[in-house]
Amino acid sequence: MHQSFYQFLLTHRGKLDQDDYSALADWAFYDHHFPQYATTYDEISDYLEWNSPFPSALSTFDALWLEYEWKYSS
Repeated sequence: MHQSFYQFLLTHRGKLDQDDYSALADWAFYDHHFPQYATTYDEISDYLEWNSPFPSALSTFDALWLEYEWKYSS
């Protein structure tokens, strides 16, 4: 079984030179309401629409979701 999106996202945490990927990952780690066990794009996207931590968080999520799907599509 492959890792959840949340687990994939956390692999981007803790960069010294923070970018949008690591900013979203760090935020999700500290947000105890982030849908850690969500299995669909819509579940996480809906959450981020209501709780976006920074202006480009949704586009960052979209880019990360594409990477996640590509990595675990097979």
